[in-house]
Amino acid sequence: MPLGKERRQAAARAEIVGACWELAREHGLSGFTMRQIAAAVGVQAPSLYTYFESKHAIYDFMFTEGNAAFRDAMRSVPTLEDRREQLRVAARAFVDFCLADPVRFQLLFQRMIPGFVPSPQAYAPAVEAFESMRAAFARIDITRSEDLDLWTALVTGLVSQQLANDPDGDRWLALTDAAADMFAAGLECSRFSRQTN
Repeated sequence: MPLGKERRQAAARAEIVGACWELAREHGLSGFTMRQIAAAVGVQAPSLYTYFESKHAIYDFMFTEGNAAFRDAMRSVPTLEDRREQLRVAARAFVDFCLADPVRFQLLFQRMIPGFVPSPQAYAPAVEAFESMRAAFARIDITRSEDLDLWTALVTGLVSQQLANDPDGDRWLALTDAAADMFAAGLECSRFSRQTN
């Protein structure tokens, strides 16, 4: 495929996906149709299939974009020596990323679209983000899989509660540092308990 054609196709795909993000923010992730997408970009609906084989293929592209942004945001979290401060900074970064775009959060972390399963390619940046977190936490002596699972449940739960119950406020957002401190204290108690048993 000639380079000019590749660029035009990439630009068209980006325009379609951009329109989908906007439609998702207006109507919900599964609340818009291929016809609405086509109208948003000024083409006939069948033309969309030149660029994406299905609506799920568009979601897959959106999932890739969202996870790449997530990976980059998590990689930019500063590395600190103090465990509690590192956890606070990591929690704030995660919560801020998610609350910046609730629709993206739903796509990445809540699986709101019936029948949509991300491809391995779309999921790869999420794996990279998790591995970055694993490496950062290993530097502060957090290495058990159970602890990492608990951490992800804790911070994702904060975001879910905030979006569901106080979307324009900060009721759960304000608990981010306290949640990180609670997690750190729980780790210390758990380790002490394992050492004494």
